[in-house]
Amino acid sequence: MAVRRAAPAKLNLYLHVLGRRADGYHLLDSLVAFADVGDEVTAAPAAALSLALDGPFAPALAGEKPDGNLVWRAAIALAGRAGRAPAVALTLRKNLPVASGIGGGSSDAAATLAALAELWQLDLSSPRFADLAAALGADVPVCLLGRTAWLGGVGEAVTPAPALPAAWVVLANPGVAVSTPAVFKAREGAFSAPARFEAGAPDAAALASLLQARRNDLTEAAISVAPEISDVLAALQSLPDALLTRMCGSGATCFALFATEAAARAGAQRLASTRPRWWVAAAQLL
Repeated sequence: MAVRRAAPAKLNLYLHVLGRRADGYHLLDSLVAFADVGDEVTAAPAAALSLALDGPFAPALAGEKPDGNLVWRAAIALAGRAGRAPAVALTLRKNLPVASGIGGGSSDAAATLAALAELWQLDLSSPRFADLAAALGADVPVCLLGRTAWLGGVGEAVTPAPALPAAWVVLANPGVAVSTPAVFKAREGAFSAPARFEAGAPDAAALASLLQARRNDLTEAAISVAPEISDVLAALQSLPDALLTRMCGSGATCFALFATEAAARAGAQRLASTRPRWWVAAAQLL
């Protein structure tokens, strides 16, 4: 019996870089949310481990060895901790652009862990699995939580955040893959302070107001790596009724925040018609 799990897109509604550790990793403060658009992982019993790829962005991964994919690595890691063979057929439907700043690989890994935990009857809250998600990648723990959360440390410190109001986003990516290490290497200037808030926002406009006082500290560095990001931010900002525009993670995907589904879908349609080579999607924040 196959188990299917969604791997939703991850959005850093704000992202502050607080400092840098001696080992080179950066300390972060971020409000992370998820949107109802993303990849999908399916796991089914099999004689041996396999990984099949489909979906619009599967060709971007076609030349990659299976053991380089986080879905494969998650299955191997979980099986090892569980003391069993990774006998499972995995299918990854890749709907999100690759290396696009919206946590695709990390969300895929988290969805794999969740699917296999159900398939193999495992309790991921058990101490033997405590550090498994973080060992796979800095964003995997928050993707495994799968709800709005504060992100701290180098990604391992995840704390539930206030629920978000009803809000929609338009996501846009210019078709440029961006290396996260390259963006962090290009970052310059002073570090920021934490900017968490205690009370949630009552509506999308109030959420946008809170976020306007915050930022994504990686934006300038990402633009130096991929100048196309400037065009994406400008195009999103020009959409009618857009409350806020911001880059996602380390780029190149950016988002615009909207109060209604109708406004978001109209904005996505308008952007897709003027930028036919971009990936554009309207989605609701979860």
